[in-house]
Amino acid sequence: MATRSSLATGIGRVLIAVYGILALAATGRSVVQIIEKFSFAPFAYTLSAVSAVVYIVAMIALIAPGRAWYRVACVTIGFEMAGVLVVGTLSLLDHQLFPDDTVWSYYGLGYLFAPLVLPIAGLWWLRKHHRTAAQEQSTGRPTVAAGE
Repeated sequence: MATRSSLATGIGRVLIAVYGILALAATGRSVVQIIEKFSFAPFAYTLSAVSAVVYIVAMIALIAPGRAWYRVACVTIGFEMAGVLVVGTLSLLDHQLFPDDTVWSYYGLGYLFAPLVLPIAGLWWLRKHHRTAAQEQSTGRPTVAAGE
């Protein structure tokens, strides 16, 4: 069981901030792409909108307390990792599939690879706090991880 304080501390705060920034960037990008030139690359622009939703849900899940939100964070960030890897690889292999870039194209090259690094850091953080929460549950006392 992860609590709000266990996820929104230390590196967790940085992750939440970066997810917020990427949520704004991906939302803005997808809205502009869809409004101005959707017919040019509908699949790519829809993927940009999907990535925006993923970043928003991940950010909320990292902020919200409770076991259910912890699970939502795990699923969302896992989906994000899979999306970055699949879209990144496909964008390298089949340029015609993506006539214009998405947020996850080329593993997030347009965002300085933040879309590739962020889910790795997020999954690590969640894994670290899953163990901390299990220790808290077994001992009945809060556990403070090193470096927090």
